Amino acid sequence: MSLFRSKAEKKLIDKGLDPARLPPGQYLTEKWPVLHAGTVPHTDLATWDFKVFGEVEKPVTLSYDELQALPTTELTTDIHCVTRWSRFDTSFRGVHWRELAKLVRPKPSAHFVLAHAEQGFTANVPLAALEDDNSLIAWGANGDPLEPDHGWPLRLVVPSRYFWKSAKWLRGIELLSADQPGFWERYGYHNEADYWQEQRYGF
Repeated sequence: MSLFRSKAEKKLIDKGLDPARLPPGQYLTEKWPVLHAGTVPHTDLATWDFKVFGEVEKPVTLSYDELQALPTTELTTDIHCVTRWSRFDTSFRGVHWRELAKLVRPKPSAHFVLAHAEQGFTANVPLAALEDDNSLIAWGANGDPLEPDHGWPLRLVVPSRYFWKSAKWLRGIELLSADQPGFWERYGYHNEADYWQEQRYGF
């Protein structure tokens, strides 16, 4: 066991937390660090919309009110950033993919997701990752609306991957038959981003 790992585990044990929750190479923080490329976008909800398109039978465009009118899910999960911080027991509120899937009816050819966000940012995950019970399309966190620098009005939450896959300022979900790299993946980040395997970079 590395010295880093043993120190991290000791801190967790001292706090009454299970060290097995902390992936290798990570440290625990109670803060929620702010990291993103570019600036925080200005959003006007009067003109804002959210699209689901691609390999679906019925593409949809929803206003913010229409999105929030769908059945709501709340979940509490751990999140892990590629920059090595982890935050336990972070709560999110939003809509699960299954509710949107009822509207758009994914085609059998749909196997991958490309999340589209403001300023041209994209993030890719397998459709199976979005279908996971712990994934969410979220507008709230920790009992409040998302803060702008954490993705308000909408962000993707895919806790099974490093958190860059959980795109902030989400504007659309595109279903694909073949995988397509997202923004950071094109710059050398790992396509799968499994934090238990420390899949930070693809080179």
